[in-house]
Amino acid sequence: MTSIQPFDMVLFGGTGDLVMRKLLPALYHQHQDGYLPADGRIICLGRSQPDQAAYVAMAEEAARRYLGDYFNDKDWAEFAARLLYLRLDAQDRAAYATLADTLNQYPDHIRVFYLATAPNLFAGICEHLAAVGLNKGGARVVLEKPLGHDLASSQAINAQVGRYFKESQIYRIDHYLGKEAVQNLLALRFGNTLFEPLWRREWIRDVQVTVTEQVGVESRGDFYDKAGALRDMIQNHLLQLLCIIAMEPPASIDPDAVRDEKLKILRALRPFGPHDVATKAVRGQYRAGATGGKPVIGYQDEQGIAPGSKTETFVALKAEIDTWRWAGVPFYLRTGKRMQERLAEIVINFREVPHSIFGLPPEAHTTNRLVIQLQPEESVKLYLLAKQPGDRMKLRSVHLDLDFDETFKTRRPDAYERLLTDVIHGRLTLFMRRDELDAAWKWVEPILDAWEQSDDAPKSYTAGTWGPAASSALLSRDGFCWHEEG
Repeated sequence: MTSIQPFDMVLFGGTGDLVMRKLLPALYHQHQDGYLPADGRIICLGRSQPDQAAYVAMAEEAARRYLGDYFNDKDWAEFAARLLYLRLDAQDRAAYATLADTLNQYPDHIRVFYLATAPNLFAGICEHLAAVGLNKGGARVVLEKPLGHDLASSQAINAQVGRYFKESQIYRIDHYLGKEAVQNLLALRFGNTLFEPLWRREWIRDVQVTVTEQVGVESRGDFYDKAGALRDMIQNHLLQLLCIIAMEPPASIDPDAVRDEKLKILRALRPFGPHDVATKAVRGQYRAGATGGKPVIGYQDEQGIAPGSKTETFVALKAEIDTWRWAGVPFYLRTGKRMQERLAEIVINFREVPHSIFGLPPEAHTTNRLVIQLQPEESVKLYLLAKQPGDRMKLRSVHLDLDFDETFKTRRPDAYERLLTDVIHGRLTLFMRRDELDAAWKWVEPILDAWEQSDDAPKSYTAGTWGPAASSALLSRDGFCWHEEG
């Protein structure tokens, strides 16, 4: 990894869960691996801690919990010396003068402002930064999701932020794009002649994108009940994965070359009408069940959930892309909470051979598939048919396995490590452009509107399962099944 220039990383929401659980551990790993310059500073802003010592103690406690075996006292002491805590109310305009004085001590540093706060604070923070001249030069601002509740609110946030920062300064982060397996999908597609001739409707039967969690809403009930799975996961994470799978080869890896091709896919997604929502979309909500052998309560009984809530905790969609490459190929998207497994994977099912000479049963015909797993482990597997040892011509499924741990024998950077260093380097390729975000919202809004106007409640499913039966029926109508059911 290329060494990083001197920088000041300013973390708004510095006492929050995201900073403690993801951002500080990611920066610690970069420090531990020797990638951070000696004068790189991490300035954490918050209201709850009284002073520097109290903040560092809180950060150390979190680091020991989240870093596990990677934590050691010597490295932490060196890393903690980079941390500077400032008490700052993000809505207090006058407080930004102190922040400016702190940053102006090193005017040559790259400045990154990471807004790990509620989106309703984004505009005010950017306005206050601009008022003290902190939006100038090479300053960069990182926006965490969710960016809005719908198209109108998203456009409003982007317009407000855009008053103070140019589009080239704005990094809309989606941590799934920082995962090694997602980047390996780019490498597989565009770095090998093997796949490109097959990456089209003539050879691919269907595509499945699954991101599921075993956890429920936990302490986020109040937020989640206003968002739901479609806004929280489909509109950003899963659509971004779909774009990388389906986009045309870009002219280069340059940011706009890649993002132009992703935008074309978002605009080519077939819109959902009322009939499509009824037949090609499934929404569900978990009821009491068991996860990991332990009983868990249903969504309606979670803290912060409105009585009789119709918010979906599960979504399955059949998406279609109206291009020459993908016409007729269904893309099935699925996400949910309180599912049987924590899983994130992309499954490419290739078409069966035109004529089998081996007398295979119909259910065994579709045996070529590419499975790219993002979590819990990252791997790429290509499933093929091979002859089973013996005197008979009997075939069985085998797979070629690219296991990153075994192949590269090195610690793989966390998604946030990659994305944070990309921000410092000024690399925008793995971040969403404003027109991408608009296009994603335009596609999901008709689904949201139809559900809002419907009197039907989400389909119930038992916690610890793979979701409502209607999810399996969505594929079975086309003669297919989800990967784990096949």
